[in-house]
Amino acid sequence: MKKILALFLFHISVAVFAQVAKDSELFLTLKKHDSIFFEKSFNQCDIAFLEKAIHPDLVFYHDQGGIQNKKTFLENVKKNICGKGSQKPIRKVKPESLEVYPLYSEGKLYGVVQTGIHDFYLREANKSDVFTSEAKFTHVYLLINKEWVLKEVLSFDHKS
Repeated sequence: MKKILALFLFHISVAVFAQVAKDSELFLTLKKHDSIFFEKSFNQCDIAFLEKAIHPDLVFYHDQGGIQNKKTFLENVKKNICGKGSQKPIRKVKPESLEVYPLYSEGKLYGVVQTGIHDFYLREANKSDVFTSEAKFTHVYLLINKEWVLKEVLSFDHKS
């Protein structure tokens, strides 16, 4: 029993200390990337930007929409996020929830795991944004040719 408890505590301590500091260059880079990525692709519906910013083999796991590949994901964004007419869904991250965990291979940074909570709103012209829901997310970004490319997404625990 003591060995199991020690192993459990070891895994918790590794998880706690594996994330990068919120004032580190890597964290600030990914925070900025998250902001630009969602502002352009989700909030402004720049589909050309989105197509370039996600990996050809994207896998998107959604607790309400199932598993999607890149093609299905893009179709759903066009239809559900960018095709709603006068009511536009908007995504805003809760800044205090954002965490970044680096991924290394033989000492070289090749990606990150980014987690957090985001809030969703409906926006209409000349009105304040209306809160609709929140969800947790986990993203896996790969560093390809010095660019962060979204490879895997978990979007879960959606609450109205």
